[in-house]
Amino acid sequence: MNEVLQNKTLYIFDMDGTIYLGGRVFPFAVDFIRRLRAAGKRVLFFTNNASHSGDFYLEKLTRLGFDATPDEILSAGDVTIAFLKLHRPGKSVYLMGTPQLESMFRAAGIDLLPNDAKQADVVVTSFDTTLTYEKLDAACRLIRGGAEYLCTHPDFNCPTENGFIPDSGAIAACVTASTGVTPRYFGKPYADTVEMICEVTGCAKEDMCIFGDRLYTDIALGRRHGVTATLVYSGETTPEQHEAADACDRADFVYPSLAEVAEDMVL
Repeated sequence: MNEVLQNKTLYIFDMDGTIYLGGRVFPFAVDFIRRLRAAGKRVLFFTNNASHSGDFYLEKLTRLGFDATPDEILSAGDVTIAFLKLHRPGKSVYLMGTPQLESMFRAAGIDLLPNDAKQADVVVTSFDTTLTYEKLDAACRLIRGGAEYLCTHPDFNCPTENGFIPDSGAIAACVTASTGVTPRYFGKPYADTVEMICEVTGCAKEDMCIFGDRLYTDIALGRRHGVTATLVYSGETTPEQHEAADACDRADFVYPSLAEVAEDMVL
């Protein structure tokens, strides 16, 4: 029995590659989370994928059998919005993101600039599956004009059932190549995310563990900020990549999938 995991209070789950892959659910993840809840444990779903809204994820998680509630879902988009509201109130913002992310920003009271804006205080880029050259040009032009550059999350690829597709970090790399400006990133593995999770849940870091499939986001969040980090090989990272990583970047625990985690805990 893994007593460290057994004694945690809050279990944080990455989504894509950890509990499902694109539209394909991992049945063992549904069962494991059901058993955690039955044992009185708390669950939080956190995704760096800011291309969708909380309502989208709520519908998807419910449809896949996870019985999630709105207060159990957070994304890198939520963390970015919270930062803007607290630290950049009233600043003009150009967002390069999906319509769902735009709706989240507007619902939070953040006014967004159009593509033909002449100036912006802040440019935010994200995982934009509706990306156009016009939007890319606008973001780069405004950054060259002096706008602060933020990015919702650093993921280079998003895993799907058909393979990887370019994610937020890949888009940001394009903007950086054109402008020479590197953004401030949010989401996993950054401190803002841990602080928001602590604030939303009321849990201390030592009472949390995170399950994920990516070393430089999920596992790095835990290793950098005192949260127990468990890697699963059901998504992006391979055993060879984990072994090749520096010792300080490796997970506290490693399993093939959440199925084996469930076998290692008494629930």
